[in-house]
Amino acid sequence: MIRLFPIFIVLCWWVEARAAELYHEQFRPQFHFTPATNWMNDPNGMVFYDGEYHLFYQFNPFGNKWGHMSWGHSVSPDLVHWEHLPVALYEENDVMIFSGSAVVDWKNTSGFGQNGKPPLVAIYTGHYTKKPLQNQNIAYSNDRGRTWVKYANNPALDIGEKDFRDPKVSWHEASKRWIMTVSWPVHHQVRFYASTNLKEWTHLSDFGPAGSTQGIWECPDLFPLKNGRGTKWVLVVNVGSGAPAGGSGCQYFVGDFDGSKFTLDSSFPTGKDAALWADYGRDFYAAVSWSDVPKRDGRRLWLGWMSNWEYANDVPTSPWRSAMSVPRELTLRKTPEGLRMVQQPVEELRKLRGAHHRLGNASFSRASNWLAGRELKSELLEMEMDFTVEKSSGDFGIKIASGANEETVVRLSKDGRLSLDRTQSGRTDFHRKFPGVHEAKLSVRNGVASLHLFLDTSSIEVFANEGEAVLTDLILPTGDKRKLELISNEQAPRVMQIHLWELKSAWK
Repeated sequence: MIRLFPIFIVLCWWVEARAAELYHEQFRPQFHFTPATNWMNDPNGMVFYDGEYHLFYQFNPFGNKWGHMSWGHSVSPDLVHWEHLPVALYEENDVMIFSGSAVVDWKNTSGFGQNGKPPLVAIYTGHYTKKPLQNQNIAYSNDRGRTWVKYANNPALDIGEKDFRDPKVSWHEASKRWIMTVSWPVHHQVRFYASTNLKEWTHLSDFGPAGSTQGIWECPDLFPLKNGRGTKWVLVVNVGSGAPAGGSGCQYFVGDFDGSKFTLDSSFPTGKDAALWADYGRDFYAAVSWSDVPKRDGRRLWLGWMSNWEYANDVPTSPWRSAMSVPRELTLRKTPEGLRMVQQPVEELRKLRGAHHRLGNASFSRASNWLAGRELKSELLEMEMDFTVEKSSGDFGIKIASGANEETVVRLSKDGRLSLDRTQSGRTDFHRKFPGVHEAKLSVRNGVASLHLFLDTSSIEVFANEGEAVLTDLILPTGDKRKLELISNEQAPRVMQIHLWELKSAWK
């Protein structure tokens, strides 16, 4: 086989040099991560080391549809501004580089470190293209992730199955060993393994089936989150189909992990296909969290692939295809229904804020007129709105217009639903399953409802009630300017406040 990786490196350097030129195409996101060119899907190997957030991702070096899976690579000092780096791990010898994770081996348990410095170790699935097999492999880097060496004795874990993938590895301090959480897709199970050196792995237990089992299970993650004075564990399992908005999506479980076994919390919903979902929009998948975020920071940070497997290959963008969501901070919140994971956009995104428009306490009609009268110079927007909701209040929300007969509508209904309507949001004709209205349950507590919106060139992310319900959708408007309008069909609530920021591009 011809070794093509030097070509990859030259190509990536050339792309970096042209990045400013490339980032002006129609629909190109301006503050969501995208590859400069070609196809991207799942985030992989997310790890923080030596002042840098690493984002690896499923990447096709040869085109903007799925294929030839390798690990693309970028780094950021702040989760906002990204530097493209050469392909880290490339398809080779009829083995694609499928999804996985990366860790800092602080104690050099693997023996891969040099000169007293810890190595970065990547754990990924090898997908064989000429036989039905997937297994888990490792690679290591001693130059801050710039170059990688595949372990000579790969695979590190092989159970001889066609579908066995997406290892997420983390250090479990209580048992002083590494834990691998890996999907067993068609069994609707997650398997747990342990290792002291990242090279040899022992099976511990399995979890599942549980929650949503209509689609295959992929891209798991396992991490602790503080809950008041205690700690609970969250097990994330992305599913290939059967999500609330249709197609692929991200579910999660809350419970306990004792170093060997995951046990569901008693508050987890029961019944057939009962599940908890991280995002109720159409375009949030394969979400996994960053490893080794410093203790002094203390946050659990993640992001997801902003697309859906039902139409991902058909989204009309070029020369790239696909984007990531904004990075988000995860916490647990106690609700009347039980413990629930909530998401908030990371505070670092505030660096992009430009012109600020603010309105204080006002009637709904006055606020709507004020908002419609804003002359916006940027189509990149962040918006925070708080409403006082009475029992007599009807449905209300915001309409984002972007040209003749183009609008995206976010609506809160009096029966406790948050919806996002993209049926007339712009380009929707490229796939019959793209148009739609996507909904989440949303309880209005203490008479206040809040919406926090991020609008990029081709996406909208809605965080309601401080991240209790989240909707992420691609939208492809063709108009030049955006107009904002509050809407209501019955008695309208009072507007407590509106903050509207025009955002700057992260690529300039």
